Amino acid sequence: MKTFEYVVESLDGDYANLRRTDEESDELKLVARALLPPETGEGTRLKYELLQYRIME
Repeated sequence: MKTFEYVVESLDGDYANLRRTDEESDELKLVARALLPPETGEGTRLKYELLQYRIME
């Protein structure tokens, strides 16, 4: 299973805009905040693995 790394660019109500950091891309991914860890804020670095988002240390 693949692993992806993201940074939270912005929060917009119940959604977050994520930008991939493990490859070059200008696209933003819109994700429901309910799928993210509760302490997620703008600038948080996330790892997506095994269908879950986790905050990167």
